[in-house]
Amino acid sequence: MPARQARSLGSVVLERTVQELQGEACIPLDEAPPPRKGLAVTRSAGTPMRDMETVVSALAAHATRAAEKLRQHRLVAGTMTAFYHTSRFSAGKPQHVASRTVKFTPMTSDARDLVRAVRACVEASWPQQGGPFAFAKSGVMLDDLVAEADRPRTLFDVEDGGTERSRAVMQALDAVNARFGKKTMVLGSEGTARPWDMRAEHRSPRYTTRISDLPVVR
Repeated sequence: MPARQARSLGSVVLERTVQELQGEACIPLDEAPPPRKGLAVTRSAGTPMRDMETVVSALAAHATRAAEKLRQHRLVAGTMTAFYHTSRFSAGKPQHVASRTVKFTPMTSDARDLVRAVRACVEASWPQQGGPFAFAKSGVMLDDLVAEADRPRTLFDVEDGGTERSRAVMQALDAVNARFGKKTMVLGSEGTARPWDMRAEHRSPRYTTRISDLPVVR
């Protein structure tokens, strides 16, 4: 395909891809991935969320997953935004969008810090009038990410081992879930019923990642 035609059909990215396939180097090679500046964990609810505790439970699960991603990349976050909203496709039903942002001092990757902040965000933004609302989606977004080793110190940093205890607790949590499967151990704020969890009755079998989904020949 001529490069000019590729650009007219797609974009400069498609044009460069065609050139690369034709042996012309035009996409620089990154030997190390660029540092992440932010991350998000968002999900649509399997069933509408109508009360505060259900929304808190869903956001707690998202915050726990976000904290796990931070630790995987050895990062800490300085800012978190928690949001939840109704579906804009629900014609004739009450609509509401809520979000709050908190700043962490000191910066953290501890799931317990994020979950405490999530509850504070929901309590501060919960609608006092109108409704009843059926919230369809929620999520958390983390910003101001830096490497854990470069975490800025504050004047009032606690020097009694609190950071080490936090790290040890999170390492234990990650180790249990790595050995026995995701969500084997969770924070109590997530709950166990998880009515907000995404529905997956029609999901394709995961042949490449789940032994239980492999077909059995008899």
